Amino acid sequence: MEKPFAELALLLSVAAGVGALFVRLRQPLLIAYIAVGILVGPAGFALVTAHDQIDLLAQVGVAVLLFLVGLKLDLHHVRHIGPVALATGLGQLAFTIVIGFLLILLLGKDWLTALYVSVALTFSSTIIIVKLLSDKRELDSLHGRIAVGFLIVQDVAVVVAMMAMSALRADPGGVDTNLFSVAGSLLLRIGAAALVLFVLMRHVLPPLARMMAHSQELLLIFAIAWGTALAALGEWTGFSKEAGAFLAGFSLASTSYRDAMSARLTGIRDFLLLFFFVDLGAKLDFSTLGGELWPAAVLSAFVLVGNPLIVMAIMGYMGYRKRTGFLAGLTVAQISEFSIIFVAMGISLGHVGQEALGLTTLVGLITIALSTYMILYSQSLYERLAPVLQAFERKRPYRELVTEQPAHGREEPRVVILGLGRYGARMLERLHARGVPVLGVDFDPEVVRALRRKKLAVRFGDAEDPAFVESLPLAAADWVVTALPEWKANRMLLDVLRSAGFRGRVAAVVRDGSHRPALHQAGVARLINPFDAADHAADALAQELLSQEKTR
Repeated sequence: MEKPFAELALLLSVAAGVGALFVRLRQPLLIAYIAVGILVGPAGFALVTAHDQIDLLAQVGVAVLLFLVGLKLDLHHVRHIGPVALATGLGQLAFTIVIGFLLILLLGKDWLTALYVSVALTFSSTIIIVKLLSDKRELDSLHGRIAVGFLIVQDVAVVVAMMAMSALRADPGGVDTNLFSVAGSLLLRIGAAALVLFVLMRHVLPPLARMMAHSQELLLIFAIAWGTALAALGEWTGFSKEAGAFLAGFSLASTSYRDAMSARLTGIRDFLLLFFFVDLGAKLDFSTLGGELWPAAVLSAFVLVGNPLIVMAIMGYMGYRKRTGFLAGLTVAQISEFSIIFVAMGISLGHVGQEALGLTTLVGLITIALSTYMILYSQSLYERLAPVLQAFERKRPYRELVTEQPAHGREEPRVVILGLGRYGARMLERLHARGVPVLGVDFDPEVVRALRRKKLAVRFGDAEDPAFVESLPLAAADWVVTALPEWKANRMLLDVLRSAGFRGRVAAVVRDGSHRPALHQAGVARLINPFDAADHAADALAQELLSQEKTR
């Protein structure tokens, strides 16, 4: 007799244990969940038999995931994606689909399987990339912003691909290949959906969401209800559940309640996606996977190497430095949960078989595992590969040089501040007000633009890039102030300053107790407590410089 509740409790316990192991290995949890599905499924110990219940939770999880993707894609953000994100995203999509399709055909697959898998190879995991960049505090760096931009392009592309493929219909003789009728049907349905969504977004959803927002619990239930309802409607109208859920989120993306809905749904999404990946692992047919090992290895190498190279080539052509292109390129060196969901949709439509899903899953496991370490150790990788990456940089990387050039007529700075968060920016403004020649440096283009509008001397650049630090005007500087948060970044900065022959002194903003002795031992002359007022620290520094002037 089946006991679904007890089986789900066991499943969650195993997932927690295996997940803890994978966190220690610094691997994404989705790999752990697939491993759990293999362990508890028919290929493992066959501990869980409540397949219908797990499958239902998995479908709801996918709907919530696509709903959240649509919810974060507001029209204002779409308009400001930027040319580099759009060009890089579309260029990488076209390259991967075309070359991947030909490669998969050479591996002996039929054309429809090749089409599905090649499209699946183009999608990178927004969830994993944003988490890794956030953990490394690189989300607001130039390469982080560009990466998030072309991940948005990919998110839109996956929904368009799902709509396009769901328009194809399998029949006893194969797939209907009348492209004109398929395209016409697709455009007609998209037009009708767009019209309905416009009316809803303009006249119905804003007041409805405002009414639901009187209760946070009710707002959450409304969001899930709307997402699953449009997912079911999308399937009924001939699209797919995934496309319907995405459009449900997109229809609410311009409301003022999207952040509240997104925050509350994120934990539910993560919980429900556990069941999708467990269900996937349980359904893997190992009797067919043996024949997919060689194709999976070839396609994994293609994704790990080919996708970053095309991103680097496009960004280099558009005027970015090789380091920026390399770090952004690493974010597409894996396929995502969308890839697996996309091929799983192809199975439900009767277009491809289980072997396509097995192949895609193997490529996902390999590329996600390896690319995670590539991103975590991106700086070390770059230092090793920098000499051979010169081909991906123009002689004059004009897009970065525009933001790096100081304003004409500025004095040589006496103080250089690296890191212009709230504390560093306030110090910069105070020193400038006191008449001290000061230069600020930050890797967030928005921060640089905002401070330049205040007529402050600011450069855009990454303090962890040795070549950039050496280009700073340090000859006349008496002080370098670092507001970088991590000891590793500060240690690298101190080494670069020494190698560049910097003769002044270094002050550092100290955020934790373990950071303080390491900085002191490294020879930092002044340790600044961030809880002290930035004005006070700036005044003390200015007073010391004034005293030095009097004794000269």
